[in-house]
Amino acid sequence: MRLYTLPKTGAISDLTLTERDTPRPARGQVLVRMRAASLNYRDLMVVTGKYGRGGVAPNRVPLSDGAGDVVEIGEDVTRVAVGDRVAGIFMQNWLGGEVNDSHPGSALGGAVDGVLSDYVLFDQQGLVTLPEHLSFEEGATLPCAAVTAWNALYSGKSPLKTGDSVLLLGTGGVSMFGLQFARAAGARAIQTSSSDDKLARVRELGADATINYRQTPEWQQEVQRLTDGRGVDHVVEVGGAGTLPRSIESARLGGQVNLIGVLTGGEINPTDIMRKSVLMRGIFVGSREMFEQMNRAITQHRIKPVIDRTFAFDDTHAAFEHLESQQHLGKVVINLD
Repeated sequence: MRLYTLPKTGAISDLTLTERDTPRPARGQVLVRMRAASLNYRDLMVVTGKYGRGGVAPNRVPLSDGAGDVVEIGEDVTRVAVGDRVAGIFMQNWLGGEVNDSHPGSALGGAVDGVLSDYVLFDQQGLVTLPEHLSFEEGATLPCAAVTAWNALYSGKSPLKTGDSVLLLGTGGVSMFGLQFARAAGARAIQTSSSDDKLARVRELGADATINYRQTPEWQQEVQRLTDGRGVDHVVEVGGAGTLPRSIESARLGGQVNLIGVLTGGEINPTDIMRKSVLMRGIFVGSREMFEQMNRAITQHRIKPVIDRTFAFDDTHAAFEHLESQQHLGKVVINLD
């Protein structure tokens, strides 16, 4: 089977296409023929040696997000059958409940080998079936970005409800799923970007209001204006250093700010959090239980993930370069067929 590994990290060029024998499933294991994978910013950090304090082990197989079909099962497998269309969960042992110290050690494409491979062995507990209306390419976008957005909006103290307002920073995968989940809930979505072309596209996809943050550097004031001075109920904070204070100012009294990804940062004044009674939540993807809940909503509302561009398996380097350029809107996908 073909697969990409990282003999070392530091540059996209370190991604190395190689071959290994196709594995066979043992008791409780499932062999999946991967059909598509998608990229997250985390994957770029893994490849370039910027993820975590110790990086990843040599020859790690990258990528956490992929979808395919079950081709062989081991003894005692009952959750899936040959022919099922499936995706792996981000942290293979976080099945439900709150995240704990044991879960990050099972994260695909970082702590353990990922999915950028023709075939991948999974424990049967680490898989979910795909919504029937989605292609493999669409299903491959779900495990990290979609589950993260779902966790942010639905798993906190104040789950998103009809009539709420949501602020979405940027047009990457998490933010685009956040837009789609907000629309499905009957919530109002405000979205930011530095590109007028991208803002036009998100308005076509249902955003109620948009803000170009380069043209409006104090965009938190525009959010307040758009909400008649109340602020938004939820902020999906993925913007990077320096955006968090503005996100706090954009939230309503008692609102919720969800901190997502390694980009979030910058100095903040805790007085602003206390003054507004803002709930701050750190979001580290989500559990299998959240994934399955989300898939039911995706099926009910016939949600189709937004894919920016699909690359061939042999063009994996170009896919990473496209992600690095930050020109994408939605998800960057690799077709493994």
